[in-house]
Amino acid sequence: MIYFKTDEEIELQRESSLLVGKTLAEVAKHLKPGVLTAELDKVAETFIRDHQAIPGFKGYGGFPGTLCISVNEQVVHGIPGNRALKEGDLVSVDCGVLKHGFYGDSAYTFAVGEVSQDVKLLMERTKACLYLGIEQAIDGNRVGDIGFAIQSYIDQFGYGIVRELVGHGVGKKLHEKPEVPNYGKRGNGIKLRSGMVIAIEPMINLGGRSVTQEADGWTIRTSDRMPSAHYEHTVAIRDGKADVLSSFEEIESVLNKLNG
Repeated sequence: MIYFKTDEEIELQRESSLLVGKTLAEVAKHLKPGVLTAELDKVAETFIRDHQAIPGFKGYGGFPGTLCISVNEQVVHGIPGNRALKEGDLVSVDCGVLKHGFYGDSAYTFAVGEVSQDVKLLMERTKACLYLGIEQAIDGNRVGDIGFAIQSYIDQFGYGIVRELVGHGVGKKLHEKPEVPNYGKRGNGIKLRSGMVIAIEPMINLGGRSVTQEADGWTIRTSDRMPSAHYEHTVAIRDGKADVLSSFEEIESVLNKLNG
């Protein structure tokens, strides 16, 4: 069952989604060598609660953190803890917020200090393929059009596209129908209609596509231990042009100041 949102509900969801971007921007201010992932998690939880919202991930299915923080070969669902970030780390930070009864969900991948050129390109191309997927998220298209746009761009670089984890509908629940894979065929899959809200989230590996679950029961990492990048937006399906509800603007404003 796909849950269609009214325009009013989409505006509530936009508020939740924009708060996720602001939270990730706040996290970006603290992201440096030596910081513990648990400290970043505390920053995010405090920020979300200060904005009269609830951390969307905390307690979800038993997950202990406000953020999923996944470092280097970790793809997604990394648990915040006593790990200190170090120069050259690649860090995916995924965040969800519940406000006014609706979820926002977004993720951004950060470099801690200087990373290799290979990793920089992985980050750039993963973010680029997210936007190529978003371009296809319009009324009348199909879910496969999104996956095809992402896959046809990424395949040329020889990267691995994670297949076991996919994007998803998002609304009153964090995960709703439909599933939104990051690979696929044009014209295949569920038809996209105005009022649907989905999270598009390519997870792209520098090496092969195979992943495995770590012993903590949550963290997913690449089987070959090569780095992985992950970007995500919450998007409302519209006629003619997708409506991106979340934002990277505040995050990138902070990064530009820090790197300026």
